Amino acid sequence: MEKKFPLPPFNLETALQKVQQGEDAWNSQDPQRVSQVYTLDTEWRNRDQFINGREEVVLFLTEKWKKEQGYKLKKELWAFTDNRIAVRFEYEFHDESGQWFRAYGNENWEFNADGLMQKRFASINNISIDGKDRKFL
Repeated sequence: MEKKFPLPPFNLETALQKVQQGEDAWNSQDPQRVSQVYTLDTEWRNRDQFINGREEVVLFLTEKWKKEQGYKLKKELWAFTDNRIAVRFEYEFHDESGQWFRAYGNENWEFNADGLMQKRFASINNISIDGKDRKFL
């Protein structure tokens, strides 16, 4: 059986570890790597999209990082309980024309007993920024 440590139930230390692992994985911009922390039948809501299963996660992330170039993410633990973690995050990217954006959002995560994320619900907003105003260089 596949396991991704740390496993729930979470305490402050293990919740912080999960958040850092998530940040590191997403900053790799490797859809296959990122998909491995989710259950095979994971359920996502990402903005206005509904994504189901690892295969759809890989497709979604592949397209995302084609459009969101120069991607850099920072996550922060907001709250946690037994098998759930809430994070706030911000990330920056530019599009093909070179316009920079900063995205702000919140995610709610639910993990199975093996430490794989089975549900991810994300609310995200983008704002246009000047390149000189970037926080994540």
